[in-house]
Order: sequence, then structure tokens, then C-alpha cells
Amino acid sequence: MTSRPARTRPSCHRLAPHALARPWLAAIALTSVLGLSACALPERTPAGEASVPAAAAWAEVGLPGKRATRYRFVASHDGRPAVAALSEGSASMLRRRLRVEPADLGSIRFDWWVPSLIPSADLRDRDAADSPVRVVLAFDGDHARLSPRNRMMFELAQTLTGEAPPYATLMYVWDNAAPLESVIPGGRSDRIRKIVVDAGPTGLREWRRHERDIARDFERAFGEPPGPLIGVALMTDSDNTVSRAAAYYGSIELLGRGGTATRRLLD
Repeated sequence: MTSRPARTRPSCHRLAPHALARPWLAAIALTSVLGLSACALPERTPAGEASVPAAAAWAEVGLPGKRATRYRFVASHDGRPAVAALSEGSASMLRRRLRVEPADLGSIRFDWWVPSLIPSADLRDRDAADSPVRVVLAFDGDHARLSPRNRMMFELAQTLTGEAPPYATLMYVWDNAAPLESVIPGGRSDRIRKIVVDAGPTGLREWRRHERDIARDFERAFGEPPGPLIGVALMTDSDNTVSRAAAYYGSIELLGRGGTATRRLLD
């Protein structure tokens, strides 16, 4: 096997833009959504925050050309432990790697708390596609089934980041106006689909709980059965609208087909 020179990976927080057209760079950032190198969260806990046992399994992930959103584990928000997210014209994620085979996929249950919407955001408009909260699922799959355009984009993303993007990415999101249960294709990549589970101001400033059938949602969004689940991430972003967004993420659990909790990802 021919050896390859080691790649120098960009910094997670300030990834240098490449000499690419801006739409292509944004597309690469999105298709690489759970495939980028991760930077571990700092071990020190600032005053007023608390270490959470699950924190060690999560790592920050930057996106090429984007400022980083700030994520921190807090002891309590509105009565429960949480991850606080603050985006100021930024976009990045907090990711946990895992692997769940398709036969073992059941449901995902998660909680989030949003103080306010991003006034000018619209996930249906790629130039305003920000959301205060996203729970992001990444899936492996047969890359040979990708279109020539997607294969080229994936190869370029791997060259920039050192890791291959996931085959498909499914996001649960909160949008300002899109109808509940809408499936919104990614504005710059059709390998991303967003399902609207909260919409408009209803439910602001309170904990919202959602439980979703992963395989059913994937098939509805992509028209094919899912491959292995290889990552889960949190994402709060306001880079497209150059605005500010804040949110809190509570517990996240993967449930078996019988509805019993099989893995607590965040608690």
C-alpha cells in the first residue's frame, strides 16, 4: 500500500477559507457536518457551570470558514442539567461519535429550550437558513449511490478536512414559519434533510420534548432505508443571518425498538 503524507488539519475554531466560490465552501461545510476533526471541550469548568459525566464523550466541531458557536455544560437551566449554546454570527456543532446498526435503530428522544427565534431566519432560504436548535444525525451508506456532483463534493470535503463526510445527514429543527413535519432539503446539498418539529413562537421559554422514529423519518426524508447511525450532534447557528441565537439542550436518549432506553447520550 502506498503511504500518503500526513495532512495538516485546520483549527476547529478558525478554519481558513479556501480559494473556492462561497456557495461551494458553504456546501462543503454542510456535507462535512459530522465528518470533521473534533476539538475536545476544555476540562476546566468555569464558575456557575458543572461537569456532566457525559461531557467527555462530546467534542466541538468547527465548519470551514465559520466562526464557532460556544457550547458549555451547565449544572441547571430551568430545573435540569443542560448544554447551553450561544451563537453570534457563528455556526459549529457539539458532536458525539457512535455506531448503531440499522437493525438496532429505534427512536431518539431529546429535549430543548429556546428563549427566542431568530427574526429573519428561514430554513427554506439557503441564504437565511439558521436555526436556534438542531439535533443532527449522521448516517453511513453506500457512497457508490451518490450522484457525480455529490461524489465530487465529498472528495473535496475529504481533501479539506481529512475525513469523509457522512453518506446522509438528518436534522430535527425549529423554524420560524415552515409547517410542522415539513421536510426541507439542504439548500446547498441534497444529502441533508431537515424535519421541522417545532415552528413559530409556540413553546418558547419552556422545555420541549420530542421522540422520533429514526428509520421512519429517514425513509420519509430520503426515500430509502437508513444505513448505520454514526454520529449525533447539537447545532445552534446564526451565521447566515449574521445575528444572535441562544438555546439549551437537555437529555438525549436512543431508544430500542421496544421503546426502552438503550443509550443515554446526554443527561
